[in-house]
Amino acid sequence: MIDWTPIVFVTFKAFVLVTGMFFAIKWHYDQGKKDENKAKQNRAVLRASGKVVAIFTLLLLGLGIATFFFVKVLGLEIIFP
Repeated sequence: MIDWTPIVFVTFKAFVLVTGMFFAIKWHYDQGKKDENKAKQNRAVLRASGKVVAIFTLLLLGLGIATFFFVKVLGLEIIFP
């Protein structure tokens, strides 16, 4: 049971973060949709949110690679359940 606890918590955290980002982007998109003159702002918000998601993903990947590298350098065991 203890082996699955981090997997469940990380999965839940990822689900909550993705859901929150989706609704934040949707809210900003809907706010811009109220005024037809803000079509350019809608595109800018969607482009900016895409950039933020891409940067976050790259940073998360970099952190995972750095963690793996340091664990290997320190000689720790990596055992996945």
